[in-house]
Amino acid sequence: MSNKDTKDIEKEQVEANEVETAAAAEEQEVIELSVEEKLQEEVKQEKDKFLRLFAEFENYKKRTSRERIELFSTASEDVMKTLLPVLDDFERALSHIEEDKEAEELRKGVLLIYQKLVNTLDQKGLKPIVVEKGEAFNADNHEAITQIPAPTEDLKGKVIDVVEKGYKLGEKVIRFPKVVIGQ
Repeated sequence: MSNKDTKDIEKEQVEANEVETAAAAEEQEVIELSVEEKLQEEVKQEKDKFLRLFAEFENYKKRTSRERIELFSTASEDVMKTLLPVLDDFERALSHIEEDKEAEELRKGVLLIYQKLVNTLDQKGLKPIVVEKGEAFNADNHEAITQIPAPTEDLKGKVIDVVEKGYKLGEKVIRFPKVVIGQ
C-alpha cells in the first residue's frame, strides 16, 4: 500500500469517526430534548392537578360557609315551630276578648304580651305569610284543608278562608298557610 492510500484510509476513518461523533451528539441531543420535553409535560400535568385541587378546595370553602350561614339562619327553626301554636292561641284569645267589653284591662294586658312576642319573633326572622281572601289558590304556597262550594262564581279555585296563618323563617317556609278553597 502506498503512502497515499494510507492517508486516504486514515482520512476516511477520521471522517467516519467525525460522522459517528456528530450522529452520537445529535442522538444525545434528541435524548436530552425528549427528557426535557418529558419533564415539561410532567410539570404541566402537576400544575393542572394543582389548579384543579385548588379550585376544588375553594368550592369546598364556599359551600361550607354557605351551609354555615344557612344553619345559623335556621338554627332556631325548631323553637319557632314550637312557638307557633302559642302565637295562634294568643290570636284566638285576642279575638274572643275583643267581643267582651267588660274585660278591657285584660284585653290590653294580653295585647301587650302578644305584641311583645310578635316583635321578638320578628326580630329573630319569623315573618307571617300574608294570604288574602279571594286570592288564587296555589298548591306551592298554600295548604288546602278543605273545599266548599264557592259562594259566588268568581271565588271558584280561590281562597275563601284562612284557617291557620303560614310563617317564614328568613326565606324558608316553616309552616304553609292552611286555607279553605272554593269549588
